[in-house]
Amino acid sequence: MLSALKNFINELTGEAERPKPFEAADYQLAAAALLVHIASIDGEFDDREKARIRQLVEARFGLQGDEATELIDSAQESERDAVDLYRFTSVLKRRLDEDGRRQIVGMLWDMAHADGAVHEFEENVVWRVAELLGVSTRERVELRREFRDAAGPGPSGPSGPWSRDKDSGE
Repeated sequence: MLSALKNFINELTGEAERPKPFEAADYQLAAAALLVHIASIDGEFDDREKARIRQLVEARFGLQGDEATELIDSAQESERDAVDLYRFTSVLKRRLDEDGRRQIVGMLWDMAHADGAVHEFEENVVWRVAELLGVSTRERVELRREFRDAAGPGPSGPSGPWSRDKDSGE
C-alpha cells in the first residue's frame, strides 16, 4: 500500500519519468562525488576546478560530452546529499582493487592542486579518504609529492605552506 502511494505521488510530481543514469552504488559516481567534494571544500569552486573534474572524468572513465556532464551533475547532487565520506568510500572499497583505490587518492590530490594551492581542508579530506580506502600513509604521501611536483609551485611559491610535506617530516 505504501509503495502504491509512493508511486502515485511520483507520477504526480514527475519523479517517475526522470531516469537516473547513475546509481548510488556506481564507483564512477562515488569517485566523481569525492572530486566535487575536494573541489568545493575550500569554499571556492572555480572554473579551473570545474574543468579539471571534467578532464579527470573523461580521461579516467572514458566518458565524453553528455555522459561526462550527467556524471558530474549527478556527483554534485550526491555530494550535496551526503552526510559523510563513507557513502562514497564504501562503494569504492568494494568495487576497486588496491591499485584502483590508490588511483582514486591520486585523482583527489590532482583535484586538490587544480586551483594552484592545496587548502588544509582538502589535505584533510584526502587523508580521511585514503584511510577509509585502505591506502597507506606512505602511498598517500608519495602520491601527494607526485602531484605537487607535477603542479609546480602554487601562488605562494616554493616557500609556501605546501613546500614541506608534514606527513613525511621533510
